[in-house]
Amino acid sequence: MNKYTKYAIYIVILFIIVLSFYKKIYIPKHTFKTVSVKRGNIDVEINGVGNVGARNIYKIGSLYGGKIFGFNINEGEYVKKNELIATVDSVDLSDKIAEQKALKAKLLSDIESLKVDRLTAIVNFKYQNEIFNKNQKLYKLHSISNLEYQKYLTARDTAKLKIDSIDAHIASLKNQIKQIVAIISGLQKRLSQYTIQAPISGYVTKKIAVTYQIVMPNQTLFEMVNPKDVWVKTYIDTRLSGEVKIGDKASFKLRSSNKIYMGKVVNINPINNPITYEREIDIAFDKLPIPFYLEEQAIVKIHAKTLKNVLTLPAKALSIYKEKNGVWILKDNKVEFKAVKILAYENNMVAIKGINSDAVVVMSDPKKAPLKDGMKISYD
Repeated sequence: MNKYTKYAIYIVILFIIVLSFYKKIYIPKHTFKTVSVKRGNIDVEINGVGNVGARNIYKIGSLYGGKIFGFNINEGEYVKKNELIATVDSVDLSDKIAEQKALKAKLLSDIESLKVDRLTAIVNFKYQNEIFNKNQKLYKLHSISNLEYQKYLTARDTAKLKIDSIDAHIASLKNQIKQIVAIISGLQKRLSQYTIQAPISGYVTKKIAVTYQIVMPNQTLFEMVNPKDVWVKTYIDTRLSGEVKIGDKASFKLRSSNKIYMGKVVNINPINNPITYEREIDIAFDKLPIPFYLEEQAIVKIHAKTLKNVLTLPAKALSIYKEKNGVWILKDNKVEFKAVKILAYENNMVAIKGINSDAVVVMSDPKKAPLKDGMKISYD
């Protein structure tokens, strides 16, 4: 075999290698998938992470200290408004009330006795007054002495003073009864404050004390919430929170369940967090799950608005080139990077602005050659 034949064989082998490389490596590396831009509607969703909380958490305790009795409620239990929850030992308040009632009864009895004495005094006064009137006529006729006349006058006035004295005594006893009634009312009101009742209808979320425990004045015994006050408290970046309005629909998933719960925005905190630059947004349940758990984590989606008739394409078609978000546009078998404005995401789709509606977008692929402006490609 001469040397020319060898060179020819080498050239053929090299050609085959190059051809194989071109077909199996170069072409696949430079062949990309494309997608078309479409017009459609996209719901603007704002995502956040929050926790189950409540508008109001009622901390219930007693104004007075002492030993607790009958404190048998449990956490998670539903109680009705004004339902008896527990009592605190009132020591001798009940005995003091009984003593005052007994004293009141005695005074009422004394008044009745004085009324009888008053009737007797009135009869005596009438008798003495009649005698005085007769002797006054005799005195004017000089039939009796001045000394006798003064005796009858004194007897009549004494009888009148007896009536006045009894009336004053009765009035004094009635005033004492008024004071006793006020004392009894105050003691009964104080005694009622040793009785702990539910201020609302709701669920017990935390029980802090137990039966027979001695508590201090104003110490919290348990906490409860009204089911209507339960909400999900989430925190949204202030750059996004401006899209949220009171009444916006929302959905969220609790950590303990795969179920999707629906709700609506009921409160937007007017004060931003100066450290995290987030705003608190509170979402009420359309239907509260029972049981519920305060502080349970929730993944939240707020449906802020719907963008209508906007350009959409798969989110994976987006690329970053020279620190800008955009897409690769196919033009004469070459690619050209076009920066776009991202309007919203929905699942795996994205709404954009900044390209024509008839544009063909090239999908970049990390397993293939990196795209560059003016690069010639093949496409499916």
